[in-house]
Amino acid sequence: MKFKREARNPVKNAIVIIPARLAATRLPNKPLLRIAGVPMILHVVARAEEAGFPRVIVAAGDKEIVDVVTKAGKEAVLTDAAIPSGTDRIYAALQAVDPKGIYQTILNVQGDEPAIEPEIIRSVAAILEKGKADISTAVVPLKKEDEQNPHAVKATMTWYNKSEGHAENFSRVYNAAKPDTQFHHVGIYGYRKAALERFVKLPPSVREKEEKLEQLRALDAGMTIDAVRVNKESRGVDTAADLTAVTPMVVALAKKHERG
Repeated sequence: MKFKREARNPVKNAIVIIPARLAATRLPNKPLLRIAGVPMILHVVARAEEAGFPRVIVAAGDKEIVDVVTKAGKEAVLTDAAIPSGTDRIYAALQAVDPKGIYQTILNVQGDEPAIEPEIIRSVAAILEKGKADISTAVVPLKKEDEQNPHAVKATMTWYNKSEGHAENFSRVYNAAKPDTQFHHVGIYGYRKAALERFVKLPPSVREKEEKLEQLRALDAGMTIDAVRVNKESRGVDTAADLTAVTPMVVALAKKHERG
């Protein structure tokens, strides 16, 4: 798979780590499912590299993922399959690849986001660099048809300006009492290294376990999350229907960057 690496990298000493495991309950072997003949995980790697970050690593929970990624000439680290969350997994990978602590900004691009725009990754890094929040992420306007979709995670937002704001809450349940605050969360996070180290030492919170949303662990511990508003949809893959829906988006992105 060929792609063009963008020259712009908004943050120094930044690394992108992509957590991936085979044991997804809703769509088994998800990272290795093929989109246009290419395993999904390699599409995610391509999006991160197109964003211009010099180092992109897959934090794999299974040897099969490592084999696919390394065979393609990309970098992967095998982590313990029993690690409880994607953020815990990227921290394990960071410890393995960065023992000297060079990287101070860690971008967590989730392994089921093959259609994420490279500009979104850059924007999440940039808002973290210029702000004071512990963690950064991205949101898009919530579509009417996704209001009752539990796979579409809702972020409750207050805005600093037209494109940057503070995430007050995340839930799979739509808050009909505050419709103007509801946005669709995109599966990406930026962490300051100190915030990531703090996060992984925290026990999972009650709400995290109830909603199966690890970002609630951070909010429930008093950590702050800023979000950038983007207008290009990035659809995660949780079901077979999602895989079908996301395929044309992924193909279009791949062609766009092949053309340069």
